[in-house]
Amino acid sequence: MGAAPESQTGIVRSVRVEIEAPARLVWEVLLDLPRYAEWNRFNPRIESTLELGAAVVMLARNPLTGETVEVTEYLVALEPERLLAWEQPPAPGSRDAARRDQHLAALAPARCAFHHSDRFFGPGAAQTLREHGAWVKAGFDLMARNLKERAEALARQARARR
Repeated sequence: MGAAPESQTGIVRSVRVEIEAPARLVWEVLLDLPRYAEWNRFNPRIESTLELGAAVVMLARNPLTGETVEVTEYLVALEPERLLAWEQPPAPGSRDAARRDQHLAALAPARCAFHHSDRFFGPGAAQTLREHGAWVKAGFDLMARNLKERAEALARQARARR
């Protein structure tokens, strides 16, 4: 995992990427779940109605091993062009609990920044962080870079059509 402060708080943070595209366009990419396989190498499949409380069923690919795991979380926040978040709440028989926040911030009309964080909580937080933190971090970094590439390519295409 990363530095001690991260492990003490139970939070994994991705790199922050600056994207040469409007926040509106990046938001559209984030919400276009059926197209994730075209660009997202960390979560090549996500299915959800994107209604608050709805299940978010995703395939997560461990970038360190290539192994995949299907995870079901629940949408807890959807603030257009700012925040998309889902959570795996603690459940009987499972010590895993986490909340994934995807942050988007407009920096200029055609530029924005993106990063995610995953906060592990519940009785198994420390163990979950030890066992999964490194690959979650690698996956989040990969997805942030993939999002940047996808959004910037779409922005270039839109400019070329004008």
